[in-house]
Amino acid sequence: MNFINYNGEILPAAQPVLTIANRGFRYGDGLFESMRYMNGKLQYAELHAQRLQRGMATLKLEGFKKISADFLRKKVDELVRRNSCGQNARVRLTVFRDSDGLYSPTGNQFAYTLELSSSDESSYIHAAKGLIVDVYDEVTKPVNTLANLKTCNSLVYVMAGIYRKQKSLDEVFILNSNGFLCEAMSANVFVVFKKKIYTPALSEGCIAGVMRSVTMQLAKDNKMEVIEAQINPDILNEAEEVFLTNATRGIQWVMGFNNKRYFNEVAKDLQEKLNSSIA
Repeated sequence: MNFINYNGEILPAAQPVLTIANRGFRYGDGLFESMRYMNGKLQYAELHAQRLQRGMATLKLEGFKKISADFLRKKVDELVRRNSCGQNARVRLTVFRDSDGLYSPTGNQFAYTLELSSSDESSYIHAAKGLIVDVYDEVTKPVNTLANLKTCNSLVYVMAGIYRKQKSLDEVFILNSNGFLCEAMSANVFVVFKKKIYTPALSEGCIAGVMRSVTMQLAKDNKMEVIEAQINPDILNEAEEVFLTNATRGIQWVMGFNNKRYFNEVAKDLQEKLNSSIA
């Protein structure tokens, strides 16, 4: 990455742009969006823009309608060209409250940073070997109106990431404050049990993932039943399949949890349908 976009200005990636007073740094006062640019096109721009606008409105950031699908496409295309990334890249947009103040901000205008890294992948890759996953329960995720947002306050995921590395795992499941399955460290969770697909409901505190929505719609379009529910983590010992979804990696299948080994049929089928559906 040679260049970033800082609030509309293209700058060298190594150039400092944030001060010590930045509210994203001080308080986690912002949110972010991870996206995929594939085959010369920002994937699911409309869904990403809708989620960003909902999140910014929840955080009471003014002018959130500026972050439209056209805005995202234009800014990403511009930065891709400037970085000579070719046809494929991973993209992150971070939005933060651009004001002074302590806990109480003096204003609610926003600023943003856009960054990307080039990729060789022109489709979502379905790995030959699935993920090994365990439950992380040292810190649970609160269930509240902010739980569905990808905020800059990410300490639950940071602690889960440390645990993942210590245990040499590929991913970890995160529980909500009521002890039910919420999500994975960096993805939404789907469980196949008795031929039906279950995923934690948004009321359980999981991130309202773009790929979660895409996968649910893809399954429904192909006559697969999807149920949003409260899920006891014990079901992981009985499920036929478990898979994870996020916007940058698509659909990833879980191979093992404890002594349980899962099949890889529904996840593989959906991943193939996902790749067939992208432009």
